[in-house]
Amino acid sequence: MPIEEGFRGQRLVVVPRPQVAEALRRPVTRRLLVTDAGYYPAAADHRMQRPRGTDEAIVIVCASGTGWARVGSGAHRLGAWQALVIPRGVPHSYGADARDPWTIWWAHLAGTDVTELVESLEASAERPVVPIRAIDRAVALLDEIVSGLERDQSPVRLLGAAGAAWKLLTQINVDRLMPEPGDPLQRAMNYLAERLDGKVKVPELASLVGVSPSHLSTLFRRATGGGVLAHHTALRMARARQLLDATDATITEIAFDVGFDDAFYFSRVFRRHHGMSPSEFRQRYSD
Repeated sequence: MPIEEGFRGQRLVVVPRPQVAEALRRPVTRRLLVTDAGYYPAAADHRMQRPRGTDEAIVIVCASGTGWARVGSGAHRLGAWQALVIPRGVPHSYGADARDPWTIWWAHLAGTDVTELVESLEASAERPVVPIRAIDRAVALLDEIVSGLERDQSPVRLLGAAGAAWKLLTQINVDRLMPEPGDPLQRAMNYLAERLDGKVKVPELASLVGVSPSHLSTLFRRATGGGVLAHHTALRMARARQLLDATDATITEIAFDVGFDDAFYFSRVFRRHHGMSPSEFRQRYSD
């Protein structure tokens, strides 16, 4: 059980369970609902144990200090710039490190979309610790949740908290998938963005950034949903749209600018991506 007197400077909001039940029957909040949220600064001696888990998923963002967790049968350490994500129904315990107690922001989440959102983070009972790249953004969103619910737990406040929680989870996921500055994927993406007027060979690009072609392709599929060349083509098509919309350049000139020697082939590729020819696009969107 948590310490009854709490922690100096703590903030804690618990939505009454009848209101939770009502919110889970309403549009939007039935999909994602914050049922409890809080902030525990320098939470010395903090400890929680739930042998049967909870009905909600739990997200704990560690802003500083360290803590520990036992989730399912595994033991984990948690430090700054990390989140502990515990799926609902999983037995767990967690607490602050004795020498360097953590400062945490946390929320309990219910709703029909929670399981899918947690799975999108690749969080599980076996791997509950998730990196947080943009800790300031994560803390700001949790502060928004807590601040709103501290005012009241009306339907509109619960709706706002749901939106912030959705942003929190999706932002953690985006940061997890997108490359960090200087890593092979980021360097490869920068290379492609700077060479929209030329052809790219995957083995040469992979060698340039120091990974194998198959690993580079895996990185791109994970981050973008497609391969290296598909991402390069998408960038070239985006540049073509800009030129069609903002300049009077001919189709042939635009094709050449984005690396196509054959204007007819460029038009086929453009139609495949946009469902219309470059001329039709210009007529529709340039007025």
